[in-house]
Amino acid sequence: MSELLIRSAIVEDIESVAALGAEIVRLHHATNPQRFFMLDDVENGYASWLAREIEREGVVVLVALRDDTVVGYAYGAIEARDWSILVDSHGAFHDLCVARHARRQGVGRKLAQVMIERLEALGAQRILLRAMVQNDGAQRLAAELGFDATMLEMTRERS
Repeated sequence: MSELLIRSAIVEDIESVAALGAEIVRLHHATNPQRFFMLDDVENGYASWLAREIEREGVVVLVALRDDTVVGYAYGAIEARDWSILVDSHGAFHDLCVARHARRQGVGRKLAQVMIERLEALGAQRILLRAMVQNDGAQRLAAELGFDATMLEMTRERS
């Protein structure tokens, strides 16, 4: 197996990253279609949003490459104080996705470790992440990396 390279995403990576981002959107929507929206052309929507996002100050978008092919990505950012969740300025670890064929090879763990390093280098004293309650693997990885559960999101749909 060739060496894994983690680096900041560049414009040329957006299409590959958007395909992985679309996997996250589809998984969330399939798990709970009332909570998570779906777009008709989710790859293009994600690519358009990501192209703007990688230019924003304080944003970290990482790609994992093997043989010059994107096999995973992570997205995080420094976010301002948020009164709605009572948290001061913090690092937000928003997304992590590994291509199916590259899973269970340490790609996600390495992306997460580099994301933590990058957010801390940008000044994050605290990093928040969210994982679907059904995503045991993500929750285990987060716990292994030192994250503690602090909140549980609950939704109620109007009947």
